[in-house]
Amino acid sequence: MGSDRLKYPPERDFGFYQRKKHDKWRAVEAPSPALEYTVADSHAHLHMLPDPQWELARCAANGVDLVCTVADPSEDDMAQVMSFAAMGDDEMPEVLLAVGVHPHNARLYSDELERQLVQLAGCDAVRVLGEVGLDYHYDFSPRDCQRDVFRRQIRLAKQLGLPLALHLRGGAEAEEGGEDDAHGQAFRILEEEGFPEAGTLLHCCALGPEALKPWIQAGCYIAYGGALTFKNAETAREGARLVPEDRLLLETDSPYMTPEPLRGAGCTPAHVVFTAELLAQVRGARPGSARETLLRQIHGNTERFLGCSR
Repeated sequence: MGSDRLKYPPERDFGFYQRKKHDKWRAVEAPSPALEYTVADSHAHLHMLPDPQWELARCAANGVDLVCTVADPSEDDMAQVMSFAAMGDDEMPEVLLAVGVHPHNARLYSDELERQLVQLAGCDAVRVLGEVGLDYHYDFSPRDCQRDVFRRQIRLAKQLGLPLALHLRGGAEAEEGGEDDAHGQAFRILEEEGFPEAGTLLHCCALGPEALKPWIQAGCYIAYGGALTFKNAETAREGARLVPEDRLLLETDSPYMTPEPLRGAGCTPAHVVFTAELLAQVRGARPGSARETLLRQIHGNTERFLGCSR
């Protein structure tokens, strides 16, 4: 999965297409009726897309007016990432940035890398420290190292006055309170260190109601991506019904986590409109004024989290 799946039909337009076998394409209709308000993608990886400028134009054509792109200075070309912020104008989505050392790369964390994060945070487009946290699924970095680097970045976010975007993924035996319970361990670390006043966001949330309750009680933002649309995601949908309306965000994590009805193809920021449509259904917000009210609220939440207003 990833940018290798993001290929384009021979004749490109701003519609949606699913790539099938033998380079055949199936056109997919945008949400109908059309969404009543613009949508923001709070978590994407523009530098991983084969044609970021094209994808931002596709966003503009489909009512996506704000994208937060996420990068890790331990592995990504930050000059390229920073250049995306200059792409936004009156005709294109506003592009803001999140920077942080992913738990996969915790073993690479150093004082010098932390100084680079501080320097990047001085740029106006950088609004979030993230994605940071614990990943016990892949364990690309030792777990004790992940926990230490997570603590360091929590402290850095508080020092810089930035919100945190969390990447948390448990191991194969992720029972509550067990050694594979990344969410439980991360929550305890945040309690010990203190949640940043600027906010904390659970990126790509798939938690059910009980596991989600402490995060809601702590005042965290909860972001839903394409996984919410998956057929086997009823537990996540039950959780999404519980989140206070003023704490909901939308995202794509593109080029990953492609939503239905485009599963099997690479994800783009414009695909957030499909997750928005499904989240509204889950919340019981029917097309029309009820869905518009919900979409306005979610967009406002995103602007608040990112420290911006339009």
